[in-house]
Amino acid sequence: MSLRAKSFIKRTKKGNVIKVIKEHYLRDDIWCSSAACEVCGHTDPILSAIPRSTQAYTTPHYLVPDTNVFMNQLVPQIDIMEHPTIKDVIVLQTVREELRHLSMPIYNRVNAIIADKNKRFYAFSNEHHREAYIERMKDESPNDRNDRVINQARISAIRVAVKWYANHLPKGKKGSSLTVVMLSDDRDNREKAKSAAIKCSSVRDYVVGLTDTPELMDMVVTAQEANEAQAKADGKVTYEEHMTQLQITNGIKNGKISQGTLTVSNHNYLEATVMANVEGKVQNVYIVGRKHMNRSIQGDIVAIEVLPKSEWKTTASVAIEEEEDEVDNKEAASQANSETMEIDDALPAMPTGKVVGIIRKKWRPYCGYIAKKSIHGSEGSAASQNVIFRAMDRRIPSIKIRTTQAHALAGQRIVVSIDSWPTNSVLPLGHFVKTLGASGDKETETEVLLLEHDVPFQEFSKRILEDLPAEGENWVVTDQHVQNERRRDFRHLNVCSIDPPGCTDIDDALHVRPLPNGNFEVGVHIADVTYFVKPGMPMDDEAASRGTTVYLVDKRIDMLPSLLGTNLCSLRSNVERLAFSCIWEMNEKAEIINVDFTKSIIKSKFSFTYEEAQNRIDDDSMQDDVTKGIRVLNGIAKQLKKKRLENGALTLASPEVRFNLENDSQDPVDVEMKELKETNALVEEFMLLANISVAEKIYSKFPDSALLRRHPTPPDSNFEELRRALSEFSIGLETSTSKALSDSLDKAVVSSDPYFNKLVRIMTTRCMLQAQYFSSGTETEQDFRHYGLACPIYTHFTSPIHVIVHRLLRACIDPELVYGQELTDKMRMKELCDNLNFRHRMAQQAARSSVELYTNLFFRNKVVEEDGHVIRILRNGFVVLVQKYGIEGVIFTSGDQVSSGHNIVYDQHSNTLTSGDAQIKIFGEVKVRIQIEGDQEGMRQKMKMSLITPHIEGFSVPALEMQSSKVIRSIEPSSEADIPAKKIKL
Repeated sequence: MSLRAKSFIKRTKKGNVIKVIKEHYLRDDIWCSSAACEVCGHTDPILSAIPRSTQAYTTPHYLVPDTNVFMNQLVPQIDIMEHPTIKDVIVLQTVREELRHLSMPIYNRVNAIIADKNKRFYAFSNEHHREAYIERMKDESPNDRNDRVINQARISAIRVAVKWYANHLPKGKKGSSLTVVMLSDDRDNREKAKSAAIKCSSVRDYVVGLTDTPELMDMVVTAQEANEAQAKADGKVTYEEHMTQLQITNGIKNGKISQGTLTVSNHNYLEATVMANVEGKVQNVYIVGRKHMNRSIQGDIVAIEVLPKSEWKTTASVAIEEEEDEVDNKEAASQANSETMEIDDALPAMPTGKVVGIIRKKWRPYCGYIAKKSIHGSEGSAASQNVIFRAMDRRIPSIKIRTTQAHALAGQRIVVSIDSWPTNSVLPLGHFVKTLGASGDKETETEVLLLEHDVPFQEFSKRILEDLPAEGENWVVTDQHVQNERRRDFRHLNVCSIDPPGCTDIDDALHVRPLPNGNFEVGVHIADVTYFVKPGMPMDDEAASRGTTVYLVDKRIDMLPSLLGTNLCSLRSNVERLAFSCIWEMNEKAEIINVDFTKSIIKSKFSFTYEEAQNRIDDDSMQDDVTKGIRVLNGIAKQLKKKRLENGALTLASPEVRFNLENDSQDPVDVEMKELKETNALVEEFMLLANISVAEKIYSKFPDSALLRRHPTPPDSNFEELRRALSEFSIGLETSTSKALSDSLDKAVVSSDPYFNKLVRIMTTRCMLQAQYFSSGTETEQDFRHYGLACPIYTHFTSPIHVIVHRLLRACIDPELVYGQELTDKMRMKELCDNLNFRHRMAQQAARSSVELYTNLFFRNKVVEEDGHVIRILRNGFVVLVQKYGIEGVIFTSGDQVSSGHNIVYDQHSNTLTSGDAQIKIFGEVKVRIQIEGDQEGMRQKMKMSLITPHIEGFSVPALEMQSSKVIRSIEPSSEADIPAKKIKL
């Protein structure tokens, strides 16, 4: 080992002069990590002894990519480097450092590749290698240093490392023939490498030699080439130029510009909303039509300009089902771009706006398929051609890509990324990334929904699994767990759990026992994951990244390895487990006398299903201690719920279904609405109480960094459409407080329709904002409130996946505990909360998409007629909720209805569709026919609903039944549905 030291004089802010010495250690024992090397003495080399060769480089070789290979904005090489066939790559430390300065997302993707042992990417520390290190000059940036000309050889830091490898590898195993190829899209860098006798190639030239992977050639069709081709084809500017960041900043300061997230309608890909401040009130601003959306895409953070009131929206939305050609549905686009009509002063006008800039693009890889109509040439042709890609997410515009394998990709689910969207291109331009599998295959479609919702579903790496207890399933609780960790021993108590049937990850358990003073001791026990997952562990980092466990219809994607989630941290009956306990003393009126928190050991006596626990409550012949305890808990829970509702807590609803799956194929054989029992509410009430109690405790100790959960008050404008619909029944909707809303919902009853009140609660759920995790130091205390639960402070303690909450609580109750910065840094906590919010939202959407997939499978080859309720009126159709199956769909009118004599009139004042004596209005009862059919491309299975009664020409005639619908499963941010209650078990 050697030391490089450099000293220089520095003047401080106070004017003092100090001498600064920087030391840099160099080593001569850093491995090359080639399995062919006999010099380094590897114990576990990463690079193969016989890497691949190509037509251009017939000798087996390793690749050393330049920084621009990962960062090139025109050619998406990072996708190429992630391709499974690209292996045996040396990533230099200098390159990684430059990526960290340039782009954290790219830096993280490169680190993920390096962590994948199957990829054989080796991170070489050339910065500390004695023969590969180049001394950094004062004030020199990483990029300058990599490109700096040194000595007369004019070799950069990257070329020095490549040269060292080239000289080092021949010293390897006898008879081995290895070389190193530098990949760079910097022409000057390649010229310098050639002059130094270093093998080098551009990415494009290298990929040409990979004849067995034609898809890689699709990835190197540059955006610049595509732009030029598009400009030549279109020849005109389609969209306005975006404002510069400086213009946007100034516009926000002077109030002319607002910013927010673009949310595209599920019913109409040409209509979006942005939540913004308009005339001093936060409300939805409608962005209608491609022109006004101005190249922004679902999820983008955009800058908008509110249009004049004369252009505000005063009519119902238009539903658009599909894009019918490779550009857009021209008729639908025409409708959507001409939303302004004669203003009815009796109706509130809704603000409209246009996108003037994109503050942050949220582009991602999209799953979908190539539109067959866009493929040209004879079958089997490998000619390069432009084709149209359609994403599975209908809110994403079609994407134009260039490929040599159009015919081979027809009928496949593929992944495509967007490269650019120039002003002269009607559609965004992108490139092919990879193939997932055949359309319609259940495994492929499940992978699609996981990728679409960015759910990490890869297997846990060996490094993470090494963090698990060495004893594996044989791990047991010992006396040392009581003595060393000061745990309270609750193994003698009648602890039991109540969960959905088939539950294997039992997170929580309960107990109750009478106290000598006549009060009760009630305990909530949560599996203690913090014992197994310590700060700094790879498993801890992985859990923080995954954020939550994702529940699909047929499987679950775990946040933690199954040894923990379904075994060691599952509170099974008759097994000793470590727990974190919240213990109350309560009187018979369910009033809390005191509360205590402790780490504990429990041994659950029973693992009940909701139904089993309910049967015990109802069966008077059962008088054992456990059953008596459940009855006491049920009585206390009812009082707790009564108090919550009196304080203004909301009781909302959402349609949820349960699938019964065939054992072998896992195909759905039956579907039914979930039935909630008293025991559901029993568990829910104590989970709520525990979460509130823990929130108060951790906030008292960590006022700046407690991990809490809040539910913002929804803007009054969110309820406008529902309020108008209820007024037809002389029912008012007061939303000033959650208590006022709760009282209004209780009064929303129509005696002739027993489903009416639940339907109103479902529709109210859609008006809510999403609950969010947050760090207490980033919000004012008045904004902590959880609107739906009507409580001033709340968190999620009752799920063991919330490891940070458990760590915060332990720090509150253990005065000897030494904890790190992770519990006190409010900005670090904010970053964690941001990821939790994203992962939680994606998990919900993935679960709903899984339900939609299995709903389609269930209805395949079936034609079912069912009753439903209208829950939304559109200008060209209406949305129906079929309560039996918990599904929604749009029934469309036809564009040629007037010429066909079908006079369907939309009345914007009454928000109805009328034809003769028949009328469609919100809350109206209908009968519909449900069946599954494929689209003309054969790439999307979709739900078709057609109207049976009331019979209205234009909806029901056979010629118009082809105006089919898709299943709509909107995000349903709710209040009580957001409670920690129980995992979705379908």
